[in-house]
Amino acid sequence: MKIAVLYGGTSGEREVSLSTGKGIIKALENKGHEVTSIDFSPEKIQEILKLNVDLVFIGLHGRFGEDGKIQGLLDMLGIPYVGSGVLASALAMDKAKSKQLFSLNGLHTAHSEVYDVTDASRFSSIEDEIKQTFSIPFVIKPNQEGSTLGLTIVKNEKDILQGIKTAAHSDSMILVEDYVKGREVTVPVMGRKGEEQALPVIEIIPKNDYYDFDSKYKPGGSEHIVPAKISEALTAQLQEDAVLAHQLLGCDVYSRVDFIINDQSEPVILEVNTLPGMTPTSLFPDSAQEVGLSYDDLIQSFVELSQANKEKKV
Repeated sequence: MKIAVLYGGTSGEREVSLSTGKGIIKALENKGHEVTSIDFSPEKIQEILKLNVDLVFIGLHGRFGEDGKIQGLLDMLGIPYVGSGVLASALAMDKAKSKQLFSLNGLHTAHSEVYDVTDASRFSSIEDEIKQTFSIPFVIKPNQEGSTLGLTIVKNEKDILQGIKTAAHSDSMILVEDYVKGREVTVPVMGRKGEEQALPVIEIIPKNDYYDFDSKYKPGGSEHIVPAKISEALTAQLQEDAVLAHQLLGCDVYSRVDFIINDQSEPVILEVNTLPGMTPTSLFPDSAQEVGLSYDDLIQSFVELSQANKEKKV
């Protein structure tokens, strides 16, 4: 097939996306596809408008890649692509909206509030509201951002204002939520619509206090345990919750769902990643390896699932 890979992008996750893109391009070439690679930014929209390919593989992360915008453009052009569509992408990117959906459908989420931070003169009053609503420790983060960029774990009241400013640098809306102490796990999900299955649960043991950007992407920043050393019952619960979250948002082909297992051994859902990191050493490929899917085969399976969905629509 003729496949275009979009990667790079302009978000804070650009460096990760460059690695993801390189991995995807190599895997597709290994599988015999003719690959066009585009280090994408909104200024390069003409390249997308002129594309003549069978499929687009989106290797972007964050804004203009994971938020539904590029998906909307490709839909208007009638070009099929791998992964979730506009609505699922936008919902997953909006942490507050997705949490509302999860909560309404019985998934356990941390208590949270959203604040509009477009007007910097309101930061002090927002700080006061947060003090009245939340008990330390709690988390302040951008409502729409990935890779824990702009996130602050507030352990002292004097850090609240700086936490607001840090998150506001990345987004006009910030999310404040209770800090849930526990084990960090993630569950990859893939499959045809309505037939999705969860891959083995991965436990993430960060070298830092939490799974921050450095833990995710620096060599030796974290340890991945696949499958996670948890009970069969908890494994089943996490996998069931992950598939449900994927389906609630209307995700397509694949996603990765992040959880914290709290002190009561309950899964607390954090977020769904519609375009999770896909470098050869990323979490999703690690889990796939456990069920005998090599990196190249995993990328090829996403292509085949996308083709199957396209034929279903036709």
